[in-house]
Amino acid sequence: MAEVESLIRHSGDRKVERFEHKFGADGFITVRNLICSDGELNGKGRVFAHTTVAPGSGIGYHIHTGDTEIYYILSGRGEYSDNGAICQVGPGDVTVTPSGQGHAIKCLGEEPLEIIALILYA
Repeated sequence: MAEVESLIRHSGDRKVERFEHKFGADGFITVRNLICSDGELNGKGRVFAHTTVAPGSGIGYHIHTGDTEIYYILSGRGEYSDNGAICQVGPGDVTVTPSGQGHAIKCLGEEPLEIIALILYA
């Protein structure tokens, strides 16, 4: 595996994407990729991003295969589905969805839900 060089990525250098109806959910999310390639994660994962879920929006239920997704909630309130079991999440909460398991999240209230998302290979 090639060695990864040190880097500093300034906020203006990030790739920002907007997704509508992510996995069939209402509304839209904005994803700011903090790391742009799995090489920057030493081949251990594929996503390290700051995601904003707009009020009334969500990320629909989906199952992970071959990877684990971790959410760290920065701000806002959300309704989280852990394999269909529903609970509320807020600032400081962490969720872990391992390979073979599913999850969804939606923003509750008028404040956007801010999440750090990390996807690591199983």
